[in-house]
Amino acid sequence: MKHFSPGTQRLLLAAFVALLLVAPFVLYPQFLIEIMCFALLAAALNLLVSYCGLLSFGHAMFFGASGYVTAQAIKVWGLDPALGILCGVAVAALIGVLTGALAIRRQGIYFSMITLAFSQLIYFLALRMPFTGGEDGLQDVPRRAMFGIIDLSNNLVMYFTVFALVGFGFFAIYRIVNSPFGQILRAIRDNEPRAISLGLRANRYKLVVFILSASLAGLAGAVKAVAFQVVTLNDLTWVTSGEALLICILGGMQTLLGPIAGAVLIVSMSHYLASYAEWVLMIQGLVFVVVVLSFRKGLIGELYAWLERRALRGKEQP
Repeated sequence: MKHFSPGTQRLLLAAFVALLLVAPFVLYPQFLIEIMCFALLAAALNLLVSYCGLLSFGHAMFFGASGYVTAQAIKVWGLDPALGILCGVAVAALIGVLTGALAIRRQGIYFSMITLAFSQLIYFLALRMPFTGGEDGLQDVPRRAMFGIIDLSNNLVMYFTVFALVGFGFFAIYRIVNSPFGQILRAIRDNEPRAISLGLRANRYKLVVFILSASLAGLAGAVKAVAFQVVTLNDLTWVTSGEALLICILGGMQTLLGPIAGAVLIVSMSHYLASYAEWVLMIQGLVFVVVVLSFRKGLIGELYAWLERRALRGKEQP
């Protein structure tokens, strides 16, 4: 993906932003909010996998744990939604510190299995702890006015609040990737022994990006808890981690917009094909096979490649 020009990326990003600003006046805002939350979760995972080479199978623990803490803070402690979201993100970052400090000591499949094990541990804690609501989860989370002035009970206001928070998350990822820190992450991903020989403390950088990724996944979970007023064990299952990875692959790894395109595809299929019950999984599997075989770089990755080939042909012609 190194041939993608900044101009092409900015053009596509502007088109996505314009669509998202108009979309709530055409489509149901709650449907769009779900897409944005899963897009940010997938983008957080994409930051870890594509730019540092760390494949996590446990990102649902940050997503779900943050959602539980945010719901608890708003519903039981009576905090402002903004403070509730901050509490959720802080807990996700703390879990990222604890799990990342142990997980990054291993590489490859061992790293993935450790993250999956921690995710299952958080899942069973949420199942057994009394304040999480068990299998029913935390329901009826109130949508209080944020800062006392932003009425989140209005779906359109809630949509643009989520749009701003998710947009902040994507901007943070953009800045991380296009910074000297992002270049170091790529160096570690491509050849970690050489990076270490150059004096880089690889484990320290991997831990930092792991915590950043956990915090962004936590932001997605916290926003989802406020918008949908409910948090359940489904947010903590390994299936949610798998869906985030699937969204990245379908949309395109190493692209900022890939998780958005993948989330649109996956959430739309789940939403519009819900009446087909278990057939939804079969249809999703079929779509996944077709996309992987036909679009090996993902939907956005192939679109970028096509635009770049077209631009190169234009330069070669006299």
